Amino acid sequence: MSALRFGYVAAPLLGALWMVTLAVTVAVAMSFATGEAFRPAMLWSLVWGAIGGAAFLAIRPRRAASALVAVAVVVFIAAGVGPVVVGPDVPALSRGICGLILGIGFAASTFRIMEDLSPGALTRHEFEGAVIRFLTGFGYIFFTAIVLIPFYVMVMTSLKNQSELVMNPLDFSIDLSKGWDLFRSYEELFRDFNFGTYMVNSALISVLTVIITLLFAVPGAYAVARLRFRGRAAFSRSILLIYMVPMIVLALPIYIAFSMTGLRNTFFGIVLIYPVTTIPVALYMLQGYFRGLPSEVEEAGLMDGLTRLAVIWKITLPLSLPALASVSLYVFMIAWNEFLLAFMLLDDPSKFTLTRGIASLNSSEIPRQHLMAGSVVATVPIMVIFLGLERFMTKGLTAGSVKG
Repeated sequence: MSALRFGYVAAPLLGALWMVTLAVTVAVAMSFATGEAFRPAMLWSLVWGAIGGAAFLAIRPRRAASALVAVAVVVFIAAGVGPVVVGPDVPALSRGICGLILGIGFAASTFRIMEDLSPGALTRHEFEGAVIRFLTGFGYIFFTAIVLIPFYVMVMTSLKNQSELVMNPLDFSIDLSKGWDLFRSYEELFRDFNFGTYMVNSALISVLTVIITLLFAVPGAYAVARLRFRGRAAFSRSILLIYMVPMIVLALPIYIAFSMTGLRNTFFGIVLIYPVTTIPVALYMLQGYFRGLPSEVEEAGLMDGLTRLAVIWKITLPLSLPALASVSLYVFMIAWNEFLLAFMLLDDPSKFTLTRGIASLNSSEIPRQHLMAGSVVATVPIMVIFLGLERFMTKGLTAGSVKG
């Protein structure tokens, strides 16, 4: 470790590792975006990354080093000995775009990672700062790729037709000249596979689940947070015990009970069982928030003659809107994405939820692009809702963490 705390060792090492990271990322991204042959060259990535890292220490000013490294990467990718190997049939424009993205990306990010490094001995603060910046950048790229690549593949596949998928299943580029014909799978999905009904069913069930969950969770969480009763502490600690039992263990008893009582294949049965999975987590989230609210405000309401229920309605709930918004969003997401119970309890296509409808598309008789289009239809609305209300969810999750 002491040997690494020298600039002429740390900089080439971090540069080599960072170039490998970027080369893999750019090669995969270009392959998916263009459908052409790009692959990372690990040995050349290590070599050029180490050279680039050393250049940041040897050349002053470092902005000049950034420019030289960027130009070198572009030139050597074009020559076939760069960090990314390009197929012989790849057009010059695609080669140039790949080189520019990798060269500029490496130069700009390495300039940031190594801004505190010097050729000689490094202090612990300088060395750890560079390592932390490298790991942060790697984490951003790695986890972003894990999330975006499957979503990108799903969207691109949904925009293709059957002949294109059969010709080259690994080509995830699209032909924009097709215009609105790109969305033929979505049109067929709603016209031939009844997906409009599935979306309405999922939205209705999710909203009802949110309402029922809040009706039970709000008074329950308030009681745990404010009232004194025997077994209060044990109840508070055991709220989430239901999540220690996997739902698959309860699947058979639920199926038998719902079949015997006539609740299987009914909206009422689904709306009855979904809150069972969401009320515990809503209780847990709300009780922490209620404990963070100043009790003096509620006591003042009681002294003014309000009943306990009036205090909850007129004082506690208005103060708890961020928490209620975050809990509602979380419960809605659980209900919208739930699959096991819907798959087990629903057989009538007119009553399918969206996830159950997507499962019905997983058949050799149905083109794969329809399955991907259904997945996009199920994913995009909840993403839009989450991104639109994310600030409320963050505020609701953190507002009760500090008492005051």
